[in-house]
Amino acid sequence: MKKAIAAFLAAAITAVSFAGCGSNTAASSAAASQPAVSSQAAESAPASGTWKTGLAVVTSVAKSTDVKDGKGLAETDSTVVAVAVDQDGKIAKCLIDAVQSKVEFSDAGKILTPLDTVVKSKQELGAEYGLGKTSGIKKEWNEQADAFAGYVVGKTADEVKGIAVDSEGKATDKELTASVTIHVGDFIAAVEKAVANAADNGAKAGDKLGLGIETGIASSKDAGAEDGLAQVDSYYTVTTAGADGKITSCIIDASQTKVNFSKAGKITSDLKAEQKTKDELGEAYGMKKAASKIGKEWNEEAAAFAKYVVGKTLDEVKGIAVDSEGKATDKELTASVTIHVGDFIKVIDQAVSGAK
Repeated sequence: MKKAIAAFLAAAITAVSFAGCGSNTAASSAAASQPAVSSQAAESAPASGTWKTGLAVVTSVAKSTDVKDGKGLAETDSTVVAVAVDQDGKIAKCLIDAVQSKVEFSDAGKILTPLDTVVKSKQELGAEYGLGKTSGIKKEWNEQADAFAGYVVGKTADEVKGIAVDSEGKATDKELTASVTIHVGDFIAAVEKAVANAADNGAKAGDKLGLGIETGIASSKDAGAEDGLAQVDSYYTVTTAGADGKITSCIIDASQTKVNFSKAGKITSDLKAEQKTKDELGEAYGMKKAASKIGKEWNEEAAAFAKYVVGKTLDEVKGIAVDSEGKATDKELTASVTIHVGDFIKVIDQAVSGAK
């Protein structure tokens, strides 16, 4: 009897074992029939969907000073941010730059800085800006700005807003302080603002993102019967381009920052006043009433030009015909854009050429 039971158990165990092996073999065969997806292939899969794009400019003239030791200073500091935001509200790409424009004037109310001075952004200056020599981590301004821009990728605006800073506006997070020791308060404010401004302008996920800035001080004037004027004119664009080199979205803005000073070299402007871009000013800029032949405000015409270049290559944009004043001559364009477009073309050239 015992031998019969033992034989039965042995047969049962053998059957179960074969069933198990058959199940594993079937599963293995099924798995083998599916195409293998490596992590590298998954990472290299093309992005899909759309991106919102945003531009922000945060400007201050607070560092301007009256004449001392024969020189006064009208200083305009602008932090400029471009972002691409994905469908989950997270930052997909971020570019940060800044412009520090300095116009000196004398105790006789005369402008001392040459009006044809080329004002480079801090990204353009690179090592020429000189922070790397004094930086505790031996990093130049543009390198630290790039590091901060990389740090916020993947974050929402609220997460960026929540980045901890000390009383001086410097980051306190160890991961960030290893590569960024400069003040980041304006970076945070500008990134938050850029995300808030972001809109569906036509960019696709995976497009290259570019930021262009052009700045001049040629409109500045000596003091005379009226106060002198240190005027900084900057043009900005956030432009995206697809793999085929065609522009998929474009935002254009500009700022006209003014600091007045007396013939005695005293600043007469409110240095705490909010500085707005032309797009932010909208109708308050006043071009529609004063100069527009088509009844359009500056921001409306800039938006029309930005829409016009979408679908074009950089070469096509650079080939847009303009007259001696820098105004477009193409009838399709002049119906909606009567302002000078030369600087628009310059900043788009910068943005597309340097897009990442």
